[in-house]
Amino acid sequence: MIGFLKGTLVWKRPPELTLDVAGVGYELEAPMSTFYRLPEAGEPLTLLTHLMVRDDAHLLYGFATEAERSLFRNLLKVSGVGARIALAILSGISAEGFRRSVFERDLVSLTRIPGIGRKTAERLILEMEDRLDPPDGGTADSMQGATKADGEARGALEALGYRTAEVNRMLKDLDTAGMNSEQLIREALKRVHSG
Repeated sequence: MIGFLKGTLVWKRPPELTLDVAGVGYELEAPMSTFYRLPEAGEPLTLLTHLMVRDDAHLLYGFATEAERSLFRNLLKVSGVGARIALAILSGISAEGFRRSVFERDLVSLTRIPGIGRKTAERLILEMEDRLDPPDGGTADSMQGATKADGEARGALEALGYRTAEVNRMLKDLDTAGMNSEQLIREALKRVHSG
């Protein structure tokens, strides 16, 4: 696996660029979010990379940040999303904006991205919310606290069939001080049925 390339930018025309690394010209494809950060031709450049090996080609993708590369790799795991759609997503929305859209179930923002229809947007939300950290960068436990009652309530709600992201929303902003797990579950379920 090629983790990164460090060399001189030779040529760029979205979505392609060529990077000279010790006399070897690497052809890469990159999202617009990376293109906006590229220097002029002849300048030094370091890019994080993802190598995709197919029967007919070895394709190399370049990214300016780890957040972009990580999102690209997670997008490739979504059924029906290939490298072209993943690049389109990264070109149409920031990694943080995408994360926020997934957790807020914002179909409008996702369908504004060229090539993303309603069904693809719904699939992205469904399959990505368990693969992404919440928008504030915390974990599920840090978002709600790690008390014993909270942990028991989460486990019970997930056993009832709710996904982790749904449980996060159900328990978000609840005043959990002094509540036992039964009370937390009751309050969370009230939110679902009243909303």
